[in-house]
Amino acid sequence: MIRILIVDDEKIERNGIKFLLKQMNLELEIFEAVNGLKALDVLKEEKIDILLTDIKMPFMDGIELIQEVVKSWTDIKIIIFSGYGEFEYARMAMKSGVSNYILKPVDPQEFFTSMEKTLKEIEDEKLGQELKEKEKTYLKEHALLSLVMGVPGNDIEDEAESFVDKEEFKNYHYMMLIEFCRDFFGVKAADFTEVLNRTIDIDYQYLNISQQQCVLLFNEEDIDRRRLAGDIINRINNTYKEKCYISVSEYFDDKTPLAKVYEVLEGLMENRFYVLEDKIFLQNDKSEDNDFDELEDDKLMKKIKQDIKLKDMFGLRQHFDQLCKKYQSKKNFSQVYVKFIFSNLLKDIYEILPENESKQLNGEISKLYKATEFTTVIEILQHGIEKMEENFTVNPQTAHKEIETVKQYIYANYNKEISVEMLAEKVYMAPSYLSHIFKKETGQNLSKFIKSLRMEKAKEMLEESHNKIVNISYAVGYPNVSYFCQSFREYFGVSPQQYRKQGETND
Repeated sequence: MIRILIVDDEKIERNGIKFLLKQMNLELEIFEAVNGLKALDVLKEEKIDILLTDIKMPFMDGIELIQEVVKSWTDIKIIIFSGYGEFEYARMAMKSGVSNYILKPVDPQEFFTSMEKTLKEIEDEKLGQELKEKEKTYLKEHALLSLVMGVPGNDIEDEAESFVDKEEFKNYHYMMLIEFCRDFFGVKAADFTEVLNRTIDIDYQYLNISQQQCVLLFNEEDIDRRRLAGDIINRINNTYKEKCYISVSEYFDDKTPLAKVYEVLEGLMENRFYVLEDKIFLQNDKSEDNDFDELEDDKLMKKIKQDIKLKDMFGLRQHFDQLCKKYQSKKNFSQVYVKFIFSNLLKDIYEILPENESKQLNGEISKLYKATEFTTVIEILQHGIEKMEENFTVNPQTAHKEIETVKQYIYANYNKEISVEMLAEKVYMAPSYLSHIFKKETGQNLSKFIKSLRMEKAKEMLEESHNKIVNISYAVGYPNVSYFCQSFREYFGVSPQQYRKQGETND
């Protein structure tokens, strides 16, 4: 809504201007003043966009008013009314920064023309300011994302120096990594930041990493990490019916590189593949060990059974050790109960072994029940786990082959939805193990590899074809064009449109 102040000592003149303004069918809020002094009172209380003022008025005339306005309210557009005998006044006013002047008696068409010109100036300035703010936001996000990804800080700060305050990079003290099980961002989360805003009541900076990951940075000195992460998980589940995992850093200062913090959170996030019930992982959580020690039998057993079913040796080893520590730390469990628990696990292990191995189950069960020490029970189970490893762990040569298979599939299907679980099924591995050996083999995690490939393919298409941006977005696996443009800008520092224009200019 445009807010207009009409200043004229004659009421009939003010009413005439109001009548003309109503003819323009605009959303306006109109204020009035009988002289320059009264007008200043209004300006001090109200945000005015356009000042319409007469020249000759008592107490403070239009020229004096204009001189005060241009000193204190530089963004106000000024239009003056003057008679033929006041031309010199009008010329003085124009030198003072007046947008336009209209001769009295007011000609309606001249009035409409002057107003339309002034309104367009306001609209253009507002659009320019919005574009400038957006550019500043994109540059800040690109700079922060590059720091999180490990680009040297000085290079980034120099690149964004004219738009971003360098000190902003030093004000963050907590980082949160949110990860989904499949492609989420750009598929159904166009309003994700709006959902976060309804959940988070403190300032934060959002950065998208890939279609499965995003990072939040907080500048608060102290936050309740588990409560905040839990609130976000609940909001995501209620809004999108999607499962996600969150890892949260401990407090860090401006001397800690953001890339180092992100690396720690990625390591914590790997727990999601074998700690299925836990969705929140806190760096240096002092209560974590106690939580694991006090897990109920059925909860920990479900984890181990899941590990056996998925042939997830990493998870199985970890959860089996937890189970052993649970019973070793307590002296009030009966031998019969402990042997029953461990014999059930042994049955699950031998059921998935080859037939020649599974025939040994009865003998192992008999040995387990005859054991007189708990360490013997543990040794029997560990022997069964070792058999699983002999049959299902991938050797280095096979691992290289399987990673190449995964990479070839990604190369051929980067334009489709891809998840770790889907890739793991194709090479008959547990998702956690595939993620582990892929990073070990290639030096980067799967989500980064997929995003990098998609971005490079998009760049090639922009350079080598005249396809529309929307077509390129779909062609590289981004059904949401806005999200594609945002990801491209974050990755390369410019939008797809700007990148194409730069290429055409160079040509």
